[in-house]
Amino acid sequence: MTNHGSSQHTDVPIRHGVVYQALGRFCGWPANTGIWSWGDEILVGFTLGAYKEHLKGHSIDDDKPSETVLARSPDGGESWNLEKPEGLISGEEIHPIPCAGGINFTHPDFAMTCRGTRFYVSYDRGKTWSAPYALPDFGGEQLTTRTDHIVNSRDDCLFFLSAFEPKVQAGIQDRAFCAQTHNGGKTFDFLSWMTPAPLSIRSVMPSTVRCSETQLISALRRRLDQNNVNQNWISVYVSTDNGKHWEFLSKATDTAEGRNGNPPSMIRLKDGRIAVTYGYRGAPAGMRAKLSEDNGKTWGNEIYLRRDARTWDFGYPRTVQRLDSKIVTTYYYTTEENPQQYIGATIWDPERVG
Repeated sequence: MTNHGSSQHTDVPIRHGVVYQALGRFCGWPANTGIWSWGDEILVGFTLGAYKEHLKGHSIDDDKPSETVLARSPDGGESWNLEKPEGLISGEEIHPIPCAGGINFTHPDFAMTCRGTRFYVSYDRGKTWSAPYALPDFGGEQLTTRTDHIVNSRDDCLFFLSAFEPKVQAGIQDRAFCAQTHNGGKTFDFLSWMTPAPLSIRSVMPSTVRCSETQLISALRRRLDQNNVNQNWISVYVSTDNGKHWEFLSKATDTAEGRNGNPPSMIRLKDGRIAVTYGYRGAPAGMRAKLSEDNGKTWGNEIYLRRDARTWDFGYPRTVQRLDSKIVTTYYYTTEENPQQYIGATIWDPERVG
């Protein structure tokens, strides 16, 4: 990790480091795959492809193959190693199969990732993965799912998903919803749409935490296209009946006009506060955070984790809290010094930034 402001680890509230970078390679979108932690062991997934500079689009060469990979830290984000588990990579080319049930969501080394119409599980901290399991179509709409779930018990898990919604007035049309399995993934029940109204606003990539036995709050990526400009922000919704119904709670922040905004990563801290991290693609472009002391009803001042992004093509964070209560935020990034998109990590102290 790189220190900024002091040579002493304990005196630095924010430090930046590199999870993975390689010459000629594009690294992107940790939020699409997920992050998992077991104490100070952290695992994050991302896309690895060939780099090709694009000013208007993502700087990945779509004519060359890309793959899903993982990076693991044994020491709370201080160092990282690249991993390429065969099942997770080859599974993208294999037709998903129905899950027979029996998933143990409370296994101590459990990890799960969801993408589109499929999900994978691991019982060895992401070293090996199951065959891809098929998610139901929940009424026939195309799923646009990423990873977000809350484990209730061994057989019971809430999944926070999304599907194509033709009524959404945005260049990308998604609507988030909540589903549940009671039998270890064998069957799923549709519980609710997470954004009841208006349907015209995109809602996708929820990041959800549990606040009590019955209360959940979820931060969602929002977008509305009007007058040839897309407006982007993060809003928070609350459910007081374990996902059966949702209502608007607060607007956490804007994520800048244009460039499709950025998804949130929300976690509940050990002291009970809520932290949300996100990329801001306006000026100054960079990674930001906010804290809430009242379960998402209101939010404190914007915290600038960094503001040195070279272009708009960055963000998609995933965040965890380590054993010493410091926060580790991972994301993809580009700077003048490191122009090819790489996976970065910022370690920051929620008690000492603002």
